Amino acid sequence: MTDVFVHESSYVDDGAVVGAGTKIWHFSHVMPGAVIGERCNLGQNVVVMGGTRIGNNVKIQNNVSIYEGVELEDDVFCGPSCVFTNVMNPRSHVSRRHEYQRTLVGRGSSIGANATIVCGTTLGPYSFIGAGAVVTSDVPPYAVMVGVPARRIGWVCQCGVRLTLRDAQATCTECGREYVEVAGGLQAR
Repeated sequence: MTDVFVHESSYVDDGAVVGAGTKIWHFSHVMPGAVIGERCNLGQNVVVMGGTRIGNNVKIQNNVSIYEGVELEDDVFCGPSCVFTNVMNPRSHVSRRHEYQRTLVGRGSSIGANATIVCGTTLGPYSFIGAGAVVTSDVPPYAVMVGVPARRIGWVCQCGVRLTLRDAQATCTECGREYVEVAGGLQAR
């Protein structure tokens, strides 16, 4: 591990891969078989299980566990205490390791504090999941999702600014990117 910071209270097990420039803070644990990209920041009390992939420039805030089957693409933000699951019907006395479901968080997505992402879902690129939301189905790119269960309440630009659509089109007031709504989804022009 070149140019990686690991706080003395944290563990990175043999067999884990951690990219250059990544920082792993207090009381965290990265297990064998985990792959973490470059320039990531893992806050306090973060657990990364084997069989996970974390892209480059990912920010994982305090108290987040990344379970086997979860993949975070580049530039993802995971807010404090957000939750990922990997089994639909867990029971302590029944092994379900063969039933782990894949969860994909697309590039540039943000997940708010205390949000729950139920396994088997895909969060489209640059989606925004509000604090406390419970995501139970796939999320389109650029969607703003809130509530329990999460529902789409609008669209957000790649830069994170809420978009206002007029005649199925939007231009970001911050960065000038242009979007068009097609078949219930949003696409960059």
